[in-house]
Amino acid sequence: MRQRMTSPAPRSDKFPMGELEFVVMMASFQALQALAIDVMLPALGAIGTDLHLADPNRRQLIVGVFLICSGLGSLFPGALADRFGRRPVVLTAITSYVLLSMVCAVSASFELLLIARGMMGFVTSAMIVMPMTILRDRFEGDRMARSQSLIAMTFMVVPMIAPMLGQTVLLFAGWRWIFGIMGGLAACVFAWAWTRLPETLHPDFRQPVRFGVIAGNMGLALKERASLGYFLGAAFVQAALFGYINSAQQLVGEHFGAGTMFPVIFGCMALVMACTNFANARIVERFGARRVSHAALLCYIAVGALHLALAMRGEGLWTFLPLMTLSMCMLSFIGSNFQAISLQPFARIAGAAASVMAFVRMVLGATLGSLIGQAYDGTARPIMAAMVICGLIALVLVLYSEGGRLFRRLNPPEYYRNAPPPVGH
Repeated sequence: MRQRMTSPAPRSDKFPMGELEFVVMMASFQALQALAIDVMLPALGAIGTDLHLADPNRRQLIVGVFLICSGLGSLFPGALADRFGRRPVVLTAITSYVLLSMVCAVSASFELLLIARGMMGFVTSAMIVMPMTILRDRFEGDRMARSQSLIAMTFMVVPMIAPMLGQTVLLFAGWRWIFGIMGGLAACVFAWAWTRLPETLHPDFRQPVRFGVIAGNMGLALKERASLGYFLGAAFVQAALFGYINSAQQLVGEHFGAGTMFPVIFGCMALVMACTNFANARIVERFGARRVSHAALLCYIAVGALHLALAMRGEGLWTFLPLMTLSMCMLSFIGSNFQAISLQPFARIAGAAASVMAFVRMVLGATLGSLIGQAYDGTARPIMAAMVICGLIALVLVLYSEGGRLFRRLNPPEYYRNAPPPVGH
């Protein structure tokens, strides 16, 4: 008979940060990753011209390589954090971010830039994994989903301002200065984390750094049916989002003729997504993460199907924008809640579980997203088709995790009823 896993998440009355500072700090870690993607979008054309790229789709690799390597790198920080603690892993990742930003700034060839971007994505993947882990250290259940939504809402400020920041830099300086600004902002976040971030790993939860233990704990996360469908489903939904991000500058800026208004449009869509995350934070504790995310996924598929039908007939910018924005809003309800649900059973191995889930989600999502981006044909049809297909696959995966039933709401003890004990315990 399998042991029941308890969830004595270490919540200290002496935690040095209030909820607002905690949310903003966790959002800042994730936002640095988002900044490394979104701030580059207006500069892709300038980089392609400066580094003599003949194929315009090839410039998408500046984003795609970073995302894929972020996924590959995310397999490691969780296991290291389960042994050495969350704080040293976070600080090391931010330091690497600063140094590699400087390498990107001085790259003399496209190949060197891609290598530096790949290394940057790989070593700074902890900035995506660690907020998930630290949040799981402190909260559980729908309370965790609420906090994750607040973090997502806060970090959505970056997609709002990053493209406009990149466009502004291009008006006064070259694209290399974008990387310098990235490094400077990361240095500020490092100073904040160094002075204010405590260690959140419970001493009793430290895991030995042995391959068998690490692989075993990650294997538990991959075999847990209640989690598997959710983080795989999130990967497919995220793939469609990455496909859009990869081709957004070409699609919106060039095909639909937005031009220099592209950063403003991109930012406005992010603003709407931030508002949706705020709404999710307000309703998720009332209705439950499952009910909210399941309804959002069904709506996402329906909107995608409608948008695909319009794209097949030909559409303009003012048809594309409201439907794409609505789809992005549904992602706000899906992403945070799927993430919280998938981590529920893993209090003692939160780092390993978060790492392997981020690895699968990012590698699968970024690889498929790159393929979707490379399929860009001068219309919105490839991205719309990808959204519908990925949404349907996610629905099947969620049904697998839920035993064929949607819209259930579990009580906290049910999260851990059949959860496996960590390897070595």
